[in-house]
Amino acid sequence: MDVSTTSSNAEDTGRAAVVKDAARAQLAKLGAAGLTPEAVAHESGLAVSEVEAVFPHRDDLLTALVIDAYDASGAAMERADAAAAAEGAPAGARLLAATRALRQWSFEYPAEFTLIYGSPVPGYHAPQDTVPPASRTPAVLAGIIRSALEAGELTPPRRTPPARQLLLPEAVAAFGGVPGAPFSDIIERGIVLWSNLIGLLVFQVFSRTHDSVSDEAAFFDYAIAVAAEAIGLDVPLAGTTD
Repeated sequence: MDVSTTSSNAEDTGRAAVVKDAARAQLAKLGAAGLTPEAVAHESGLAVSEVEAVFPHRDDLLTALVIDAYDASGAAMERADAAAAAEGAPAGARLLAATRALRQWSFEYPAEFTLIYGSPVPGYHAPQDTVPPASRTPAVLAGIIRSALEAGELTPPRRTPPARQLLLPEAVAAFGGVPGAPFSDIIERGIVLWSNLIGLLVFQVFSRTHDSVSDEAAFFDYAIAVAAEAIGLDVPLAGTTD
């Protein structure tokens, strides 16, 4: 065993963690556009050369932060969904649990939420490495929808499916194929649900609803239930009646 190599790898890993922690603090203060090796070095107490030794370019550091944010938010949803499923919860309750977990993460880490769901960072183009972590959130939603479909928990839609294919092959493959009628447009409906979820979080995290809604947490639950109706899924809410 090469002890020197092991030691070097551990040192790099530790330094990378320090740099990323400092960069997250800078995100909260300056936003992603203000993230520079110099600012991170000042925040962390490291030399600029030490920062650049683990992240040679700003974009390398941004990519690491983007991946971490997608992984952390996706993992929060996965844990919540798994816990609800283990308790035998129906798909609607699983959806509420998973989306609540994403909401909680978003409010706990607003700078990271802004990094992945806010305005694009000028001059930064996310590489392919970010795609699998970014896919974790829609994958949770897709898994819940598939379970609901297989369990017969979905109400058939009233709207006629699109006359032509609107999906890319990758989206169809990720879901596991196009279901038969009357749920042949369930993937499209799932994408609508996903976009509604992120849009709702953007409104709440960026305080777009605080002057319109008296209880934002309760409104979030209600909005998820309304959005879920588009895929024919009933989301049970406490204190409501049919």
